[in-house]
Amino acid sequence: MTELEKLENESLQPSAELIRDLAEVDGDIMILGAGGKMGPALSILARKAILKTNKEKKVIAVSRFTDKKLQNKLESFGIETIRADLLDNTQLWGLPEVNNIIFMAGMKFGTTGNESYTWAMNSYMPGKIAEKFPGSRMVVFSTGNIYSYVDKNSGGSVEDDRPGPIGEYAESCLGRERIFQYFSVKNNSPTVLFRLNYAVDFRYGVMVEIARSVFLEKEIDLSTGFVNLIWQEDACEYALRSLKHCHIPPLLLNVTGPGIISVRSLAEEFARIFNKQIRFTNKELPTALLSNAGRLFSLLGPPKTSLDKMTELIALWVAAGGDHSGKPTHFQERQGLF
Repeated sequence: MTELEKLENESLQPSAELIRDLAEVDGDIMILGAGGKMGPALSILARKAILKTNKEKKVIAVSRFTDKKLQNKLESFGIETIRADLLDNTQLWGLPEVNNIIFMAGMKFGTTGNESYTWAMNSYMPGKIAEKFPGSRMVVFSTGNIYSYVDKNSGGSVEDDRPGPIGEYAESCLGRERIFQYFSVKNNSPTVLFRLNYAVDFRYGVMVEIARSVFLEKEIDLSTGFVNLIWQEDACEYALRSLKHCHIPPLLLNVTGPGIISVRSLAEEFARIFNKQIRFTNKELPTALLSNAGRLFSLLGPPKTSLDKMTELIALWVAAGGDHSGKPTHFQERQGLF
């Protein structure tokens, strides 16, 4: 195992709180859309935690698994995998019944020019999932994009704010929420709507883009000058622990780290660490997509990973030449065109 592999492995360990909470959740856990950016980490974290509970529970990862290596990796941890296209009725209805669902499937990048498929994935498919699994607990991944832009001094949008999605991706995600809200009541399905905004890991995320831009001495656009950030493992822990808090009608949870982060300040910190010159373009606008996670912290406590620790981990990874997803977040996009 390389030093970078060790660093990644050490960062993906279940907390005592996660182990305790999963011990109290009855039944198997199925992750739908487990092949995406966060799905593998969440699946592995769930499996590691369950092994420490000494309870007999399966973790079942469902995805199209176009990457056979990923499927093999998950199976090496003792995770059961199922290849399935969730839009295909035969494949969907062939899935086993389970008590607990983490729903992560969806479409974001490539929406522009492919809007109909985006709506099918984000709004139509959720109805099929809800009909397939009536009565199951569900933690449904959503996004802070369902809110409108708010001022950087506002503290961020809260769950009771009226949605104001910009663009068809965000609109279709609000559609996803409305469908699950309807079926939660109709089917007696306890649900959490998990509004994530923005998760960061070693290979992907706003911090990675900023760090790599500084390291390679590329210009940094400040048009979107303020963001929310949360370490991916913390977000995965929150999702799994949320199974204990599913509710009818669904509980709305903003999921992000504390505070509102300045892109300029973050870039300047990476420049200091890397000893690099930094170049900015444009000026910070006063508004951004910002969320307030106070309700989450009251329910499950603050995230384990501080901004300073996230910065340290990303800097180590980038400086050592660690690989990256090659998939930009487009966090600077302000017209909702993804």
